[in-house]
Amino acid sequence: MRLDTETVGRMRYAASVGKGAGSFGPVVTSAATHRLSDLAPVLLTLLESDNTLGEFEERLVECARQSERQVNASFFGNRAPTREECGEEVEVDGCGAPTTRAMLLGQKKHALALQCAREVLEQLWPASFSLEQRYRYYPNAQFVETVSREEEARLIAQGCTRELWRTIKPDIVLHGDHDPRRSALTLDFKYPCPDTNEPRWTRYGENSAYAGSNQGRVYRDALGGEALMISPRTGVTR
Repeated sequence: MRLDTETVGRMRYAASVGKGAGSFGPVVTSAATHRLSDLAPVLLTLLESDNTLGEFEERLVECARQSERQVNASFFGNRAPTREECGEEVEVDGCGAPTTRAMLLGQKKHALALQCAREVLEQLWPASFSLEQRYRYYPNAQFVETVSREEEARLIAQGCTRELWRTIKPDIVLHGDHDPRRSALTLDFKYPCPDTNEPRWTRYGENSAYAGSNQGRVYRDALGGEALMISPRTGVTR
C-alpha cells in the first residue's frame, strides 16, 4: 500500500503526541525475534522506531499466548489438547455442519486475544483500526465494501451463514488512513490444534466465492497491504 506524504505526516504527529502523553513506556526488545519490520516494513514508517514496533509485535504475540494458556487451562488443566481431542465433533451449526473441538477452542481464544489486542492498538497504533470487520469482496470487479454489524447479525440470526459466503472477516485491519476498506496491515490470530501443527491460512473450497485461494491472498487482494498470522508458538508469520 502506498501512503501519501500528508497521511504519513498525520500519523507521525499522532504517534509523537501519544509518546509525549506518556501512553506507553520503553521496552527491551530483541531484533532477532521481531519479524514485522521485515514482513511489513511500512509499519516502521508509521510507528517511527524499532523499539515501538518491537513492543507492538511482542504485545500482540503475548495476546495470542495468554489466550491460549487461559482457554487450555479452563478445559484441560495444565496441558494442551491432544490431536484426538482437537478432532472431536462437539456441536452442529445452523447449516448442519459439524463443529470440532479445535474450532470451538479457537473461537474462545480469538475472543480473548481480540480483547487484549484492542488495548494494545489503542495505546500504540497511531491511526484507525478495525476488529472483526466483515467485508464483501468481488474479485472480478476488484471491489470491496464493508458489511454492517446489523446486516451480519441479521444474516446469522437466520440460523445459517451461507449468505455470507462472499465475505471475509479478518481479525485485525490496521488502516493507514480513515478508509475502512484499505489496509496497511491485516492480522489474523491462528491457534493450531494440536499446537504442534504449523499455523496456516484457511483454504477456500470449490463452493466458495474464492475457490482455489486462501485467506491471506484474498485479504491482500481485497484490502491491500500485507497479511500476516499471529500464533502462540511461532509468533508472526506469513
